Amino acid sequence: MVDSTGHVDVPAARLHSGYRPQAEADRYIEALNLRHDIDYFILIEPGLGYLISALSKHRPGSKVIILHADSSFRSIEGNFPGIPAWYPDSGMGVQVFLENEIPDTAIIQIIEWRPSLRVFGDACAILVRESAEFIKRAAASRRTTAAFGRRWVRNFFRNLTVMQNTVMYRVMEIPVVIIGSGPSLEAALPQINACRDGIFIIAASSSLPALAAGGITPDMVISTDGGGWALSHLHGCFRAMGSNVPPPDNPDKFLLACSLSAAIPSQCSAVPLLLMNDGSLWQSMALNAAGIPSVLIPQRGTVTASALELAIVLSSGNIFLAGMDFAVSDIKSHARPYGFDNLFSGRSSRFLPVYSQYFMRSNDITAGGSHDVYAAWFNSRIALLPGRIFSLGGNHANLENRLPQKTPAAGMHRINRQEYFKVIDTIHEDRCGRAAETITAALHDSRYADTLSSELAPLLFPLQAKVTAGEIAGALHNLTHKYRRTGCG
Repeated sequence: MVDSTGHVDVPAARLHSGYRPQAEADRYIEALNLRHDIDYFILIEPGLGYLISALSKHRPGSKVIILHADSSFRSIEGNFPGIPAWYPDSGMGVQVFLENEIPDTAIIQIIEWRPSLRVFGDACAILVRESAEFIKRAAASRRTTAAFGRRWVRNFFRNLTVMQNTVMYRVMEIPVVIIGSGPSLEAALPQINACRDGIFIIAASSSLPALAAGGITPDMVISTDGGGWALSHLHGCFRAMGSNVPPPDNPDKFLLACSLSAAIPSQCSAVPLLLMNDGSLWQSMALNAAGIPSVLIPQRGTVTASALELAIVLSSGNIFLAGMDFAVSDIKSHARPYGFDNLFSGRSSRFLPVYSQYFMRSNDITAGGSHDVYAAWFNSRIALLPGRIFSLGGNHANLENRLPQKTPAAGMHRINRQEYFKVIDTIHEDRCGRAAETITAALHDSRYADTLSSELAPLLFPLQAKVTAGEIAGALHNLTHKYRRTGCG
């Protein structure tokens, strides 16, 4: 607890100098030799806030986020208006708070107030660990954005020309099984088949070949990957479903949930789409201008994380996880069969056997380190939904240690999805033009220009430090020109 002098109720412990606390904080910040390219600083328990004042003065162009180890520091909240702060009694996890406050493309640094680490011990150590996991995930997202940002924007407007029908939904009370494509999916298939009629299945597109081999057709396929290789999974989807691809007015077989930034084949024009809007201003403006309904699902690093967020939105029932290994089993990176199997077999030779290719891929995946980052995110998200998420077995060890194993009840009637999903005709003669022109106009409106520029500049000009609104508008015109010229109907 904190008293009016800034002392902590711990024997012989002080958070701040009893003589000149602000000068102490100023010297501390100056001694850190902070980089000049940091967008956001995360301050771990800055006590009475002298460190906040010092950092704001030393780096006025950067933004500050506060993580408190003790909720009693709410008493100083009014001294720092406009600076987001998290407290142990905030009602949300640390990483959820950081996701809400810090954009994916930001460069971030943690600053720890050392006296607080001595006083609050493990509470501060946990905040540091949570912040480090968030920064690791944000850095991975930033690298991906730099490599694929322009393609994502191009996909967005190209997909506006493909889609013909979108889906509106009402919340279900049905158990949802989220299916990834990890090696353990093969062992979980009998459990899923046994309770098939009583569950709603959301399947990552990469799991479709294994599901088809197990005789399972998902209720909803989800795709968020903007890379061209993602098309292999969706092409496999249509090959597996064959004549079962539903007509637009009868979503009886399966639905497709996707981001418009994803790589989507032209066959998807025959499938009702549940569009996921990442909540960015540019996507929200574009979809509103085009008259297209969507569901708000924040961007995540992996499709199964997006599937979990979607399941939470679509159903109030229990959620079950399958095929979320986030790990390589021997040299198996995914359940069999898998959409890239033909790529390995097609290039195999005496000097490059298929198993050697699997071995090299498994090593590359393990060395990348992304699996542990995704598992850490799941742990953080699961902690906020106690008693609602279960495992069907074989998922990542961290998830298995946190989740009880349970199988959904069997013997229920097959779900009639038409009770919960309504197909809407979204054909418009110039959706692309409307969307692009709306964003271009907003780029020159002072109310929106800064936000739009901060969102679009990293996507369109990842290596350029300063980008003008005119440059962004020009890039949008070049990316959307051919789609606008050929029409969107």
